[in-house]
Amino acid sequence: MQDHLSTTFAALADPTRRAILARLSLGETFVTDLAEPFDMSMPAITKHLKVLEKAGLISRSRDAQWRPCKLEGAPLKEVAQWVEEYRRFWAESFDRLDAYLAKVQAEEKKSKKRNPRKH
Repeated sequence: MQDHLSTTFAALADPTRRAILARLSLGETFVTDLAEPFDMSMPAITKHLKVLEKAGLISRSRDAQWRPCKLEGAPLKEVAQWVEEYRRFWAESFDRLDAYLAKVQAEEKKSKKRNPRKH
């Protein structure tokens, strides 16, 4: 069984691939246009595109001699769902911390009112 989430995170780990995805979020474009901002060879760009394609993050088609690329959202949705679980965990943890700090501050305030000279 292939671990799609690991494949997606591995593809997202590289800044060049993330930049390519950012460009594709604006709409379908050709490989030559995607390669333009990068100081690397076309074979290097093609390797990045293959990693993205293997992860299901992009799809490529053929239009005569052109190779348009398109962003595919399903793997990013899977990542977002996974991250959401942890976001909820941290939000709940911070809510508990806020409640605890409010309790400590309220107790400290009461203590100062009862014993003004000790503080």
